[in-house]
Amino acid sequence: MTIFSKIAAGEIPSYKCAESDKFYAFLDINPLVKGHTLVIPKREVDYIFDLEDDELAEMQVFAKKVAIAIKKAFPCVKVGQAVLGLEVPHAHIHLIPMQSEKDMLFSNPKLKLSNEEFSEIAAKIREEFK
Repeated sequence: MTIFSKIAAGEIPSYKCAESDKFYAFLDINPLVKGHTLVIPKREVDYIFDLEDDELAEMQVFAKKVAIAIKKAFPCVKVGQAVLGLEVPHAHIHLIPMQSEKDMLFSNPKLKLSNEEFSEIAAKIREEFK
């Protein structure tokens, strides 16, 4: 069981932003910017392109709804999407509020946020996710 599966199952705490019966969205604990969120399928799959076609489509629609909530909670030019998938063997999408393309550089220093800041950010996104 991956760390992301344990997070989705509630075995490991996370800063939940949104959830459906098939997908879970939570804050990246090493964010590039405030609002940096991960979207995962609850079903454990290593590689995003190993998802069934309908699952991949549903995951993108779910991610779109989360991105809309992020943009409302953290006004930005756009919410960028990245799929890397090497750091955790569980398919996931990064959603990152962008003011410029530089905000998507994973080589950038990561923010150091307090538990209170993470909780406030997640609450703002949850509030906008309807």
